[in-house]
Amino acid sequence: MDAAVWGLGVAVLAASIVEMVEALTIVMAMGMTRGWRSTLIGVAAALAALAGFTAAAGYALATWLPEAALQLTIGTLLLIFGLQWLRKAILRSSGRKAMHDEDQIFAEEVSAARAAGADKRMGLDWFSFVVSFKGVFLEGVEVVFIVITFGLSARNMPVAIAAAVLGAVAVLGVGIAARGPLSRVPENTLKYGVGLMLAAFGTYWAIEGLGVLTADHESLGWPGGDLAIVALLVAWYLLSQIMVRALRRPVATPTVAVPRVSEEV
Repeated sequence: MDAAVWGLGVAVLAASIVEMVEALTIVMAMGMTRGWRSTLIGVAAALAALAGFTAAAGYALATWLPEAALQLTIGTLLLIFGLQWLRKAILRSSGRKAMHDEDQIFAEEVSAARAAGADKRMGLDWFSFVVSFKGVFLEGVEVVFIVITFGLSARNMPVAIAAAVLGAVAVLGVGIAARGPLSRVPENTLKYGVGLMLAAFGTYWAIEGLGVLTADHESLGWPGGDLAIVALLVAWYLLSQIMVRALRRPVATPTVAVPRVSEEV
């Protein structure tokens, strides 16, 4: 496999793990607090909706857009996602934003579940069904976009889908074994890495897609081919580190009060 396909697999796997860890925290909180039946039905409904959304969006992009326009569209989407993830990683690394804490999120979700009233609809605990559906669907949509964009651009949807499924299964297996939120997963580090890869691949494909604006509407080429992705990855990493250092809050030095000695007259 070439560099693009390896990068595809790693990026989709890491993104799937990050998003599924967040979804698992919500599902665990609902299931352990309000019962598993309605919670798991909400999860199943969200997965079915994600499957339909993936098929429809993937078919539309692959069918309606020529190659260069597809690359420009996909590259732009990846840049948007990548810069969002990088922004959060930079703010957290610089101390401007609190680190993501799954234990705290789990406690907040449990508190909300206990405070919610009983609302039965169609034989389901509506609160746990809706919260589980929304949590899995919203976290999954981002993975779906990454799967579609990477899969179509690298012309290897099977690898993209397999990497996403592997990440979800791994998180589910560990979550069942731990019976709680996966607070030990280095989620912030993974988000930083995924953000770098999304930004690098997004830049690569967006620049290639600018060929749609030329007379022949053909994709542009990069010097060195796929090796340009490595250079872009290094460039985004260096830029992000510069921004971390520029935004880093200075560590407050505690001041020691010096007692004033009164002079004797």
